[in-house]
Amino acid sequence: MKKNTDLKLNLIKKARELGFDDIRISKPQLPSHVTKNYSEFIQKGLHGEMNWLESRAEYRLNSELLMKDVRSIIMLAINYTPKKNPIDLVGDKERAYISVYAHGIDYHIFIKKKLKKLASWLQLNGGGNVKVFLDTAPVLEKPFAQNAGLGWQGKHTNLVSKKFGSWTFLGEIFSSIDFEADQPEEDHCGSCIRCMDICPTKAFIAPYKIDARKCISYLTIEYKGHIPLKFRKLIGNRIYGCDDCLAVCPWNKFAINPKDDPMSIREELEEMKLIDLVSFDDKYFREFFSKSPIKRIGRDRFIRNVLIAIGNSGKINLVDNILLLLSDTSDLVRAMSVWALGELDMSKAKKLKAHYVKKEKDNHVLSEWMTIK
Repeated sequence: MKKNTDLKLNLIKKARELGFDDIRISKPQLPSHVTKNYSEFIQKGLHGEMNWLESRAEYRLNSELLMKDVRSIIMLAINYTPKKNPIDLVGDKERAYISVYAHGIDYHIFIKKKLKKLASWLQLNGGGNVKVFLDTAPVLEKPFAQNAGLGWQGKHTNLVSKKFGSWTFLGEIFSSIDFEADQPEEDHCGSCIRCMDICPTKAFIAPYKIDARKCISYLTIEYKGHIPLKFRKLIGNRIYGCDDCLAVCPWNKFAINPKDDPMSIREELEEMKLIDLVSFDDKYFREFFSKSPIKRIGRDRFIRNVLIAIGNSGKINLVDNILLLLSDTSDLVRAMSVWALGELDMSKAKKLKAHYVKKEKDNHVLSEWMTIK
């Protein structure tokens, strides 16, 4: 036991040297209510098109399926508290809102490197087996983070930390070493429901329960189809993700800005205007968002989102940019260009309707034209 205690202390020291802001340890077993809630979430279809949450659910509910001899789960956190309150950027009708976590290099890239270095150090100094995971793996990382004492899952279902508020990246190392576990964190939300109240689409069906199909982050990032009409106005200028429920959390007032830039933040993304983004073709999109998490949604879904924001902007000067996309190769783009045109200049849309309907073959795009009356 003494050996593992010393090893744990040295592990903590090494983790901080590598740039992790917090490290705690959980046992591989989670409380029964966690697995019950997750099973209900899947059974009710609240995960939407995120099929991976269902297809590998058994791995999320049983850590030994991921690593047979796992005895400890080392949970690690990196703080990415923004310098400005992102809510201040919502509603700027000319600018594009991008979620804070996507303002720099994809966190998977730099956290995975740190995790591998720490795992190698642990194996060299403590022996045993290790496996490294991020949120692309079937691990219930937020419940494990709470079980380890990094924070607690707030009513917005995300992790809240006394140190970092709602702004933490998580990663984990599975180890066959039987470390002493840390104490779980208690829930400190109290009666506060600010995160639930601020949600534009009312995605929280109850405290600690979310219908992902209504979440703007899901709609703009994970959802591959035509965004339903009922959500378009509510999306506002958010073209990639939404931070409202995170940003409004009162615990953020205790969060300290990270000493070092954790993800090579590109400050220009806060200033990007819709008019600058709407003309991106596939090649330029891939170049501009190289190493960014935004790249994974592809140019077509990205422009779909930008067009929704343009439709909500009220900026008539953007009509010419919309017209260029009415014949785009992507049905997602064509459909949202029709909607955006109708929102900004209905008379223009009416004049163009017959011309474009005549040559349009996609039913989704045609249905958008049929709303132009």
